[in-house]
Amino acid sequence: MIYLDNCATTKPRKEVIDLMCKSLEDDFANPSSLHTFGQIVENKVDKAREALSNLLNINSDNLYFTSGGTESNNIALNGFINKNKHLGNEIITTPIEHSSVIEKLKSYEKQAFKIITCKVDKNGNIDLDDLYSKINENTILISLIHVNNELGTIAPVKEIIKKAKSINKNILIHVDGVQSCGKISVDLKDIDCDSYSMSGHKIYGPKGIGALYLKEGLVIDSLTKGGGQEKNLRSGTENVPAIIGLGKAAELMGKNFAKEQEHSKMIKEYLKEKISQNIDDFIINTPENSSNYVLSISFKSIRGEVLLHYLEQDEIYISTASACSSNGTDKNRVLDAINIDKAYEDGTIRICTSYETSKDDIDKFVEKLKIYVEEIRSIMG
Repeated sequence: MIYLDNCATTKPRKEVIDLMCKSLEDDFANPSSLHTFGQIVENKVDKAREALSNLLNINSDNLYFTSGGTESNNIALNGFINKNKHLGNEIITTPIEHSSVIEKLKSYEKQAFKIITCKVDKNGNIDLDDLYSKINENTILISLIHVNNELGTIAPVKEIIKKAKSINKNILIHVDGVQSCGKISVDLKDIDCDSYSMSGHKIYGPKGIGALYLKEGLVIDSLTKGGGQEKNLRSGTENVPAIIGLGKAAELMGKNFAKEQEHSKMIKEYLKEKISQNIDDFIINTPENSSNYVLSISFKSIRGEVLLHYLEQDEIYISTASACSSNGTDKNRVLDAINIDKAYEDGTIRICTSYETSKDDIDKFVEKLKIYVEEIRSIMG
């Protein structure tokens, strides 16, 4: 099997799986319990929180566990809008955000909030002049994706945050870090965002667990009420094995970061070279300044979903779009936003590698890719 859909989800590392299995058996006490057994489990939860905090260079007191990136995004957006709604009603974002941000923000349009989108170029880079021109005294929130999940484009969030707050100091800025956490160098103290979301299953950890960073001193409304876990931000009994698994995944991402960055960069360049040598009539949508793990490419005169199904017969797995948006029938929002040439749009695929992807994997993938692209083109005329 050649798995090249790591933006949708990653395979948990063996160390993560082993630790979670042990935790399921040994750490079954409720970490909120007052007895010693509960306190032992709580200490393991705190250790996991510290491991993830170290990866992002933050104080662990400002990190809250959630069920994943979608919930983290929703908690931050809901909390920031309610916190700042007395100051204005305008929210700025981009047209290439994750669906958990776009759909959440759309729901506020019914409450008289204005959702304003700034322009992006053909590679998903934000038009900064356009963004800054849209900021005014009524702007209460800016939400930005750090690494785009379909293109791999890296947004200059540090620069944007500094400039935006110089225009309106009351703006709160949320960063969707689901595809950036562990995949590019992230220092949240340096970036200085108000919140940042992340997800375990994107960094070789378990599904159903994520986290939200909130800047020191920020207090927002929670979406759930109950037992007061996670300092009242996210009530509910903690998913201890998943939290411990996330902590281990974060620890290993930090430990292996330099080596895996070098490997992923080499694999991405090799992938582009092999495709260029074997196939014609394609465009690369991913810019040079991008995640080493993502490559969006569009082939002329084919259909991406047909190519996907051809490849899966050989147990080669790619995607045509974000897994969170590919089940619908609507036009791909990201491709529409970057104004891709119509002759290539339907032939867009996303290739997402991991630390396990080898040159041999790429050779076998491109060999089949060449055969199927030519076959589909011949069928489509």
